[in-house]
Amino acid sequence: MRTVRNAADMIINNRWLICQCIFLAYISVLAIMDFRSRKLPLKFLLSGFLIVAGGWICREDLSPVLAAAGGCTGLVFLFISRISGEAFGYGDSILILVIGCFIGFWDLMYLLLGAFSIAAVFSAAMMIRHRFNRKSSFPFVPFLAAAYMGGMFIGAY
Repeated sequence: MRTVRNAADMIINNRWLICQCIFLAYISVLAIMDFRSRKLPLKFLLSGFLIVAGGWICREDLSPVLAAAGGCTGLVFLFISRISGEAFGYGDSILILVIGCFIGFWDLMYLLLGAFSIAAVFSAAMMIRHRFNRKSSFPFVPFLAAAYMGGMFIGAY
């Protein structure tokens, strides 16, 4: 009985870390899908809101205002996808909306800074190696996943 109580205490004390690991698995699967087919199934993208709901239960220090602001940032990206003729994909924008609701506005800003920075270095390297030109495109979700993983490991979220 004591080991069950210890295990339960360990789970309760580390509930936010467990939610983060579940979200990391979710975003990693999406990164693989985006890398392979450049298409993200809408049902799978929207299933992330179930993890978001669990994250709100697990994380006590996230203000609902910051979570809503993070979601609104995703809506801005959806608008950008719409007016740019999907130069920035809808799937990427929906995922940013989900991530914003999960980690909040300021953490989303750090994540986007990391993801866009990694993507810029990658595209510069590919252009230097003459594998890309200015019109080339590449999947963005792997960079979001890498930035989320990096932020998770340094304890930013």
